[in-house]
Amino acid sequence: MAQISRFFQQQLKVASDKDTAIDYLKGRGLSGEIVKRFGIGYISDAWDGMMKVFGRNNQINQQLVDLGMAIQGDKNKPYDRFRGRIQFPIRDKRGRVIGFGGRVLGDGTPKYLNSPETRVYHKGQELYGLYEARKIRQKLTRMVIVEGYMDVVALAEYGVHYAVATLGTATSEHHIRRLFKVVPEIIFCFDGDNAGRKAAQRAMETVIPALQDGLQARFLFLPDGEDPDT
Repeated sequence: MAQISRFFQQQLKVASDKDTAIDYLKGRGLSGEIVKRFGIGYISDAWDGMMKVFGRNNQINQQLVDLGMAIQGDKNKPYDRFRGRIQFPIRDKRGRVIGFGGRVLGDGTPKYLNSPETRVYHKGQELYGLYEARKIRQKLTRMVIVEGYMDVVALAEYGVHYAVATLGTATSEHHIRRLFKVVPEIIFCFDGDNAGRKAAQRAMETVIPALQDGLQARFLFLPDGEDPDT
């Protein structure tokens, strides 16, 4: 997974259509420093851009399928799960790459594609950006929970280095208890729309049982149509 992450980062520099990906990241206001810190990469739209490099034999091919990086195709020929996407590596608390989130360039669907559950990646237990936040500052006093990869990265670009995102799941009791072991204050900040307000409602129901003396949860509501990135 670490090798594939490095390959995606390299593709952002050498892919024939890298300029499209770089223009997208610049258009979202990201600097090269932040792109590097979060290990953001890119994969072109070919069916086997990653498999061509890593799929050396049947055993490795099966491993790539098991890790959610490839999909088993016809005639036992796996192909890339992620194609034509900006790639966000998801790291565990030790900094090991365990999965990816891919943001499509253009109008393809789904807009965001996440790694499936695997033996190394359990999305209900992980938080995107937690490893990076703790690496920047050992002693954190608060964390902001947002909805997406770009929210975390854009906030880091503007000096808010303590944002994390759930990975396509609602905020769980496991997430909350894990964060309260690190900081005494959690701020929930979801998108300014009905879905964001519903997510906040669910988060409130989840966080209240976890509260005790010295711990605090806050909710930051954004104007309609805005999100932490904007």
